[in-house]
Amino acid sequence: MFDVGFAEVFLLALIGLLVLGPERLPGVARTLGGFVRKARMSWISLRNTIESELEEADLSKPIKKTSEELKKIGKDLTEASVFKPGNFESDTAGPDPVSAETPKPDLRQESDSGKSDNV
Repeated sequence: MFDVGFAEVFLLALIGLLVLGPERLPGVARTLGGFVRKARMSWISLRNTIESELEEADLSKPIKKTSEELKKIGKDLTEASVFKPGNFESDTAGPDPVSAETPKPDLRQESDSGKSDNV
């Protein structure tokens, strides 16, 4: 964060010693160290919280997308004509659609052609 080397720290300590004196300098250094420690711990806590929230947001996005897709599929299925109550007819309502579609063979043509061959 701050690029502070040994020379800068030594210069600050020398200025502090001259301004504060040898009696008050250790107490002030201890207080400043406590403030720096608290600031560093707050920064680490904030960074960890932000990272965990971002990870949680990344995990919940695919789950939310899948949930929306499933809801859409469910809605489409309930709106489909297959599942509407009016489409289910009882057996006595009418003829079987499978038997109505199959053509029946014409037996008279075969029997007529057989008689002409025998005569």
